[in-house]
Amino acid sequence: MKLYDTLIIGGGQAGLSVAYFLRRYKLNYLVLDDHQKAGGSWLETWDSLKLFSPTEFSSLSGWGMPKGINEYPDKAEFISYLEQYELRYKIPVKRPVKVLSIVKENTIFKVETNKGVFYSKTVVSATGTAQAPFVPDYPNREVFLGTQMHSSEYRSPGNFTGKNVLIVGGGNSGAQVLAEVSKVAQTQWVTLKEPSFLPDDIDGRYLFNDATDTFHGKTGTTNAGTKATLSDIVMIESVKEARGRGVLHAKRMFHSFYEKGVIWEDGTKSTYDMVIWCTGFRANLKYLAPLGIVVNNRIETTYTRSVIEPNLWLVGYGSWTGFASATIYGVGKTARQTAKEIAALFD
Repeated sequence: MKLYDTLIIGGGQAGLSVAYFLRRYKLNYLVLDDHQKAGGSWLETWDSLKLFSPTEFSSLSGWGMPKGINEYPDKAEFISYLEQYELRYKIPVKRPVKVLSIVKENTIFKVETNKGVFYSKTVVSATGTAQAPFVPDYPNREVFLGTQMHSSEYRSPGNFTGKNVLIVGGGNSGAQVLAEVSKVAQTQWVTLKEPSFLPDDIDGRYLFNDATDTFHGKTGTTNAGTKATLSDIVMIESVKEARGRGVLHAKRMFHSFYEKGVIWEDGTKSTYDMVIWCTGFRANLKYLAPLGIVVNNRIETTYTRSVIEPNLWLVGYGSWTGFASATIYGVGKTARQTAKEIAALFD
């Protein structure tokens, strides 16, 4: 039986960030990733996805992403960067390995996978949210006869040509999918509240600067004087182009579904062929359920460290594991502290 000091579950940006910082210590660690190749959840995004920060603000710790021909990197460029990052730092990754469950045997974690059992003294859960898409349970959703998909299943607009499409969700994914699909289909955007658009000259770099201030206990605004949050919509070129076509107009949520479409709050009906749910994700923690510490799909933590199971850390799930920790630029801060805490156990 080989016993690792640390197993990192997930080989996306969060897992690689933790592995990068663990390199500083003399620990025996391994990353388990369930994808066929490097790229993490970015492999499962739509084809035309653009990051909403320039290259220098779309990089992990240690090595900046090489500049491309565009100011804002696309999906393929970022996946290539993650692949090069693994190679550059010789990060030990075993794939494809899907973790099925984790249990505790005395003081050791037993990690059961589709490729056998692994044992470790500590575990970092870095599986993020991409494998747990969230679709709200709207009344009569099951009776709708059209096609429904989550944004995680969307790849390109080809299948939507000539259709009548309802796009639900007011974040960056909703705006970017709307911008693309509206070129080939009749679209209606639906959001819980009026979408919040950042000024054209404000992009992700300012959001991450604000995140850094929050991390250090400060509050403030972007250098343009605008209070911004990570839920605001960044006006990348495709979204600006959609604004020029007049399609960035959202209605508030409908009341329920019926067979051919949706019923609005005033009782009127609209027919749709397809619904795209751009409604976000939830933490992927199913394999940790046997530990008995998951409550309402959360694990109580002090920063990234589990309170009940102190040899377990959770990185990259969002604000409850460190402000902006689910972002490329923000995850490094939480990863650095996590690696430091793990190393302290072996001093």
